[in-house]
Amino acid sequence: MKLNADVVIVGSGVAGLFSALNLPEEQEIILITKSDLESSDSFLAQGGICVLRDESDYDSYFEDTMKAGHYENDEASVEIMIRSSRSVVEDLLQFGADFQKDENGELVFTREGAHSEKRIIFHKDVTGKEITSTLLAQAKRRSNIMLLEHTSMIDIIEENNICYGAVVQRQDGSLETIEADYTVMATGGIGGLYRHSTNFRHLTGDALAVAVRHKIALKDISYVQIHPTTLYADEERSFLISESVRGEGAVLRDKNGERFVNELLPRDVVTNAIREEMKKEGTDHVWLSMENIDKDTILNHFPNIYQRCLEEGYDVTKECIPVVPAQHYFMGGIWVDSDSKTSMDQLYAVGETSCNGVHGANRLASNSLLESLVFAKRAAKAISAEKKSAAGAA
Repeated sequence: MKLNADVVIVGSGVAGLFSALNLPEEQEIILITKSDLESSDSFLAQGGICVLRDESDYDSYFEDTMKAGHYENDEASVEIMIRSSRSVVEDLLQFGADFQKDENGELVFTREGAHSEKRIIFHKDVTGKEITSTLLAQAKRRSNIMLLEHTSMIDIIEENNICYGAVVQRQDGSLETIEADYTVMATGGIGGLYRHSTNFRHLTGDALAVAVRHKIALKDISYVQIHPTTLYADEERSFLISESVRGEGAVLRDKNGERFVNELLPRDVVTNAIREEMKKEGTDHVWLSMENIDKDTILNHFPNIYQRCLEEGYDVTKECIPVVPAQHYFMGGIWVDSDSKTSMDQLYAVGETSCNGVHGANRLASNSLLESLVFAKRAAKAISAEKKSAAGAA
């Protein structure tokens, strides 16, 4: 069977959905996803999304991002992301995304590890779910967007380094081709390849495998982020204890109840400190205490974390919880330029699948949603401009 579209998008997270929503409504778009539409890591993002509050925070935000990335970041990409943050947030608000506001109706900002200022907006502790579900609802309203669940990309259609669509496999095992003028890869990360990961198990780096097969350029593929705090429990997917918890005052303790690290250092530094502590003590985990956070803040800002820990037998308002590092994010990926274009013509990559150099060697907390949205929108605008130029030339 063969389908045709102007653009085929592989992935239903914020990057794939935002790309679709920023393409003209007269273009036919087919968006496929390997599982169901809600099983993307974007739904799991807890903490929030960064935004440049005002010009006075620019230098600080830029430096925080660079420092967390060990100064291996692409400076031009970092600038694009930060400068584009307010317009992307405005887009989200217009789509109907709900973020925490104060009594005057102004956005509330919080802080996370390695941030020198409060610049993160949030929706309780389920910001990713709020943003992604809002975008998904918008996509479902668009008559030009066809959404196909349980459909996996097996390969791309390529000739002379030009991409003409994708080969996909449906849930019943049947193969189909989707011929398209442009293809956008938004397949997420690689967590499914790890024993302990906060990612969904079906995220196995499919786009990277296709890229290797077709000699599409990759970048920084050894840069994998381990999140320092996930709930220590016997489960298939590690449950994330958001960086926001430490940003609000939670502290890490050893088996004797003593603090052993500055909890607001970059993730890789905190992770290494936890691993050293576990090795020294011969334990499988350390302890996270929320004693410095008042009960109302825990129940209102972190209701999902509170409930999940309660299900495991821990009341975070009264006791410490066991935490352990787990694979969380992939900073590397398919090389893309500032418009998310890959080394293959008519092929784009966005979100965690791509690598534009924003994150460097280690991602700063809450830059992931922002980076995905900013460069997904740029991909859509670049595709639209290319199609318009091609139509004019014809």
